[in-house]
This record gives sequence, structure tokens and C-alpha cells, in this order.
Amino acid sequence: MNASMIYLEETPNPYFRSWVRSLWYYKAPRLSLSRERVLPNGCMQIIVNLSRSYLTDCGEDGNASRRLPRAIVVGMRSRYEVVDTGDMEEIVGVVIQPGGFAGLLRERADLFFERFIGLEEIWAGVSLADRLCEVPSPLEKLRTLEVFLTGRLRNHPATRRSELVDQALHLFQDKGFCVAECARSVGVSERRLSQVFREHVGIAPKMWCRIRRFQTAVRALHNGADVPWAELALRCGYFDQSHFANDFRAFSGINPTTYSASHGPWQNHVPIL
Repeated sequence: MNASMIYLEETPNPYFRSWVRSLWYYKAPRLSLSRERVLPNGCMQIIVNLSRSYLTDCGEDGNASRRLPRAIVVGMRSRYEVVDTGDMEEIVGVVIQPGGFAGLLRERADLFFERFIGLEEIWAGVSLADRLCEVPSPLEKLRTLEVFLTGRLRNHPATRRSELVDQALHLFQDKGFCVAECARSVGVSERRLSQVFREHVGIAPKMWCRIRRFQTAVRALHNGADVPWAELALRCGYFDQSHFANDFRAFSGINPTTYSASHGPWQNHVPIL
């Protein structure tokens, strides 16, 4: 990591930890590479650009196609996206817990699938970027962001998390259940489970489980796993090496070898050379 870069990540206070996984701040000088792939991670985010008045929508081909508002909600994705590193000169984000979006923002998460929506379209009259720009230090910016979110939650109490979705997430993550097993365990049809899960998490449960398995592989590769691909595939829950390779390319647009050779300091960011 460049010595002039600053990265901070904070776990939110217990009051809204059911809805928010983390708050982060990143500041970097103009990077030499102008584009990066960002891999899907199974979470939705709020992103706020503090260095300029817009964010850039690059599309999968990396060609800047339009300017987005400087504060956006990033919907769940089933494939990578390409970002302009110029947006990273100073930026903050809120990683939303799977299943937390619908209660926190009172919107169906699946309506945001693979979309970028201006935050002010959801929270009318909120100028979060201006508030954060007025605060001098990175740590104070995160504290201000947390106070803002906590205050908003207290003034506009979030709806309860879906017990069905929470049960499903537990069974997927801790028990390794497939969708059919999960539906039987919680006593609903697969169709009903899929509907409620999509509304609260943003994607179908089967896709979410695939992304989680993909992220297990990404984490192993980022940490320098030195094992044959076939062994890594089985370790991460894939049927075989071919299934692993196909899934990896479907989510990232590159193969595991390319990822291992080109990833940077961040697990889910891959510089485009």
C-alpha cells in the first residue's frame, strides 16, 4: 500500500449493528492506474465522494459513461463493476449487513439490483457529503457518519429484520445448507424463501450462496494459498476445478491465475493494467 494512502474501517456501535456491518474511509493521491475491478461481495453499500461532486459510472468495459450523484446507494451485484480510481481521492462508505437494507432504508433491496441510486432520492433533503466535508480528520468523519446514521435511525426507527431471512443467513453461513435444505428447515416453500430473501437481501438465496463461496476462494487466493486449483476448489465448496474456474470468471471477469498475479492490497479490488 502506498505510504500516502489512508484507510480506516470502524465497526458501528451496537445500536445499529444489525443493519450496518462497517463504516470505512479511504484517501489516496491520484493513482497511476485509472480503473479497477470491484468484485461482488454479497453486501450493499452507501458511497459518498468527498473529493468531487460526482461519482463515475464506468460500466463493465471501463469506459466512463455517465456521472452519478456524489452520494449513492450501490445495489447488490452478481458480477464485478469497474470503478474510476479518481473517485478514490477521498471517499467514505457504509457496508450494509445482508438483510439490513430493507429495514434501514425502508425500500425493497431487490429494486436496487445492479443499480446506483442517488442517496437523496431515498433520504430527501439529506446533504451528507457537505456535512462530512466540513469535518477535518478522517476519524472525525467516520464519527460524524456514525452519529448521523444513529440519529437518523432513532428519529426514523428501522423496521424489524426479517426473522425468516436471519434464519436463512444463519443456515447458509454456519450450517452450509443449500436452499432446499434451508426452506425445509424453516418450514416454507423454496419460492417463498426466495421471494422474502430477495426483498431483504437484494438477490436470490442461491446467488447469494454462490457469491459467498466465491468470496471464500477470493480470500484464499488473496492470502496467498499455495495449493493446486483442484484442491482449492474442493476446500472452498466447489464440485470440481472446472466448476470453480467457471464461477470465478462469471463473477470477476478474469480467471484465478490472473487474479493471483494482479490483485492489489484489497481483496476485492483488482487493478486493470
